[in-house]
Amino acid sequence: MGSGQVTDWQGKNVTVAGLGVSGIPAAKVLHGLGAKVTVVNDGDDARARAQAAELEALGITVRLGDGATLPEGTELVVTAPGWKPDKPLFTAARDAGVDIWGDVELAWRLRDPDAAPWLAVTGTNGKTTTVQMLAEILKAAGLRTAAVGNIGVSLLDAVLGEEQYDVLAVELSSYQLHWAPSLRAHSAAVLNLAPDHLDWHGSMEAYAADKGRIFEGNRVACVYNVADKATEDLVREADVEEGCRAIGFTLGAPAPSQLGVVDGILVDRAFVENRQKSAQELAEVSDVNPPAPHNIANALAAAALARAFGVPPKAVRDGLRAFTPDAHRIAHVADVAGVSYVDDSKATNTHAAEASLAAYESIVWIAGGLAKGAVFEELVTKSAGHLRAAVLMGADRGLIREALARHAPEVPVVDLDRTDTGAMLAAVQEAQRLARPGDTVLLAPACASMDMFANYNQRGDAFAEAVRELGAGA
Repeated sequence: MGSGQVTDWQGKNVTVAGLGVSGIPAAKVLHGLGAKVTVVNDGDDARARAQAAELEALGITVRLGDGATLPEGTELVVTAPGWKPDKPLFTAARDAGVDIWGDVELAWRLRDPDAAPWLAVTGTNGKTTTVQMLAEILKAAGLRTAAVGNIGVSLLDAVLGEEQYDVLAVELSSYQLHWAPSLRAHSAAVLNLAPDHLDWHGSMEAYAADKGRIFEGNRVACVYNVADKATEDLVREADVEEGCRAIGFTLGAPAPSQLGVVDGILVDRAFVENRQKSAQELAEVSDVNPPAPHNIANALAAAALARAFGVPPKAVRDGLRAFTPDAHRIAHVADVAGVSYVDDSKATNTHAAEASLAAYESIVWIAGGLAKGAVFEELVTKSAGHLRAAVLMGADRGLIREALARHAPEVPVVDLDRTDTGAMLAAVQEAQRLARPGDTVLLAPACASMDMFANYNQRGDAFAEAVRELGAGA
């Protein structure tokens, strides 16, 4: 089952690894194409049994409680992106010479080759925001588009549905890229690279290599972050189509073949007639919401991909103005007694928290949660100059406390040893006590939330609710 389009699925034995958001649609699509589908799943709980019953009613075989054994006669494995590459199922498949595809690879193979090209985005942080900005810019240019992939509409739905698109804005995780060997985007961006998901990939080198797959076979532009050399290295290593260009984005003044910022204006020195001597104004920094440095970088990356697709400058400005960020991404909650309260609960790793902390002058920082193997020395060293105080909570708060003691001993620290539902209100009250007018109380945990909350959304909601209680009492 090589790299070309698979035209005849009738009777093909396909094993789908994992129930869930990608496995169930993949199983249904393949079954509809005439394949003989077997779904295997590690879990065997009530939810899995309900999902299995739904698929079995269609005539799909489901095997619960055993995701390790390759079903006999398997000709192709289609996996959920989260399944680790070292699973016994995949070892058995490789030993048997059976291809392993992710849901993104399946969508790529099933799409009409003449259908909408993909503008693809990956990176450790900022993917969703950048893809949403890109979709708004493309819409402002009058193009039929959608934000798809690791966000919003599923890629399978996008390529097989009734809706006709001119171009797709595609968010791709490192997991998805690992299992998508034949994906070839029109243009793609790697926003940044920082240690994340290393338990899954096995090493930083393997993680970076999977991110770099997004550049393979690009036709027009490989977009990289000038401030993050590792992203430029990935462009150098990529095998692209003749004529494809490396395009940088920078928060400084751009060199030729870059987009950047000059006197509060986002400018393009890449997709202009004479890039040695001229630049095209695209938008003002104030058109970016919120205009924090890392978000301006996101906007420049989105603009670069849109410009690579031929979008006019006015559409960049109009699209950025139309963009509304998702909740819990550096969202201003309220001002209370001259202090600004900002919810960046989505900052679940050190790289995201560092970007958030760089956006404000004087901060009372609320942090902590599940560290997922992260270390906090570099984050604290780089951010110490912005910190008025810190309030720490969650399972791994001790790691942040130790980093603060070593690298910012003058910063007052409150260590909250509680995990009950009132813990966030207590943290916000402590932050209010420490803050001075003009300060920002910033929830940028640098950790995952699952030790105390269902997810980062619930954590952010708890913060916002606590701030509203402060405001009511002010």
